[in-house]
This record gives sequence, structure tokens and C-alpha cells, in this order.
Amino acid sequence: MELCIAEPHGMCSGVARALRMAEQILAEHPGETLWCFHEIVHNEHVVNGLKARGVRFVKSLQEIPTDARVLFSAHGVSPQVRAEALARRLEVVDATCPFVTKVHREAKAFSAQGAVIALIGHKGHDEVEGIVGEAPAHIHVIERSEDVAQLRKALECSHASEVSINLVVLSQTTVSREMVQALSAELAQAGFSLTFPAQGNGICYATQERQEAVRGLAKAVDHLVVLGSRTSSNSLRLAEVAERAGCPVSLVASPNELDLSMLTGVRRLGITSGASTPEALLRQLVQRLEAVSAGEERIAGGENHA
Repeated sequence: MELCIAEPHGMCSGVARALRMAEQILAEHPGETLWCFHEIVHNEHVVNGLKARGVRFVKSLQEIPTDARVLFSAHGVSPQVRAEALARRLEVVDATCPFVTKVHREAKAFSAQGAVIALIGHKGHDEVEGIVGEAPAHIHVIERSEDVAQLRKALECSHASEVSINLVVLSQTTVSREMVQALSAELAQAGFSLTFPAQGNGICYATQERQEAVRGLAKAVDHLVVLGSRTSSNSLRLAEVAERAGCPVSLVASPNELDLSMLTGVRRLGITSGASTPEALLRQLVQRLEAVSAGEERIAGGENHA
């Protein structure tokens, strides 16, 4: 079985930056509890590793003692959370990804101009919640076709005299290009006049590059393994990109989770990892698959196909 690893793959600069900041705090303040608002990144191996070193992850600032140190995750937070941290006299270390910060700035600027904003993304995701918090009255999250119809209906009353309703389109940084294109087309078909930021749709370059790598690799392999957490938006999108290309996909959180029976008959296997997945996990996955090829571990229900 030939192994083909997508390039690029794995951790993006925003995730690496957040983890460096956490490491620096742990090194400079040994013995002190580091609190983190939400998971620093969506990867259970990273989170569990930090928990083992004393980092405490919370979903509410009320869980953090006054005057303590808190790390904001790479996904960013709303202005309301920042205000609460200030009121509780928390020492904030902000690990928000710069690309997420860019979308926050755009949401704030467009809403200050009175614009109606369609944020293409996944409802309930930490990043989306933070961006919506910049201007809740102006920002509408669009995740599926039904949301387009509901938005049109909701805005018709306040824009009854207008043939076309102006709409600014922003996006979560980790959604797929196909999702943005499809929902933008539906918004246009619903009669909205669309405006996009001058610097692009909001998908970060690392997300786009990893998706492009998978899009190409999916055409050349019999099966693709995506190593990443199921809570990770970018990992889920990598799997979706491969599926759209017609390639069978296995999304696994760890190397041992891979069901080898899925690889029966596979001659060329593609491998990639999400933007919050440690490179060490990918090396472990490759070592396991090399053991299969060497006959040290067998595929249940079939031959090794080495």
C-alpha cells in the first residue's frame, strides 16, 4: 500500500501561535493555575495534554477566580466576554488567531455603517459566537439553504420598499470554499445584493491551502484518512472536500481509531491532518500504516495489500 501525505497538512500558524503562548505562560509561571476560556484549539489530544499540566478549561468566566490569569482560545471571544473579564479583573492573554481577529474587525466596521451582515459559518461554533457578539443586531449566521429563506423573510418587512436588499457577506475562517460559494449564490438568487470584503471572503489561507491539497490528492488515491477531532471545523471540512471529490474518507481522532478493515483493497492511501492536529500524531499514524505494509499488523477481513 502506497502512502501519500497531503502537503500542506497539519497545524496552522494560528494554532501554533496559541500553543506557544500557553507554553510560555506555563514556563514563566510554574505552579500557577492557567485558566483557558473554551478549548484553546479543537483537538482533544492537545487539550488533554495541557490539562495534565494543570491548565483548566472553562465555559464561563464565572468559574475563574477574580484576579486570575485567563487565556482566550484561538477561536476568539465576543466583546461581551472581554468586558466581563475586565470587570472581574482577570489578566487576559489573548491567543485569538489573527485571521479570526480580521473577521471581527470587518464585522465591527460594516455594522458601524449600518450594514446587514450574513456570516457564513456553523451555528454554535466558538469562533462564530465571538464574531456575532460584535454586532448581534446586524449579523445573521447562514449555515444552510433554510437560513437564506428565513433571512429574506425576516428582512422583507424592514426593507419592503427595496427591490434588492444590500448584504455584506463574511465567513468563518475554517469553512470550505464550496460552502461559501454555494450559499453566496443562494443569497444572490434570493434577491440580495452582495458585498464582500476587499481582502477576500474570510477563509484563512491555511484552510484554503489544506483544502486544495486534499482536493487534488482525493483524485489520485483510493481512500483518504483525515486525522483530526470531530469537534474541529477544519478537519470536518477536509473530509467533506474529499467526499465531494468522490473519494472514500475516514475521519479519525487518533491513529489507533482507524478501522483497518476500511482499507481492504486500497493500493494508494491519502493522509492529511487538521489544522489543530499535532504532527506527532500523524507520524504515529504513518508508523502504524507502515507496520501494516510490513505485515506486522493485519487488516481484519482481508490481506495486508502491502
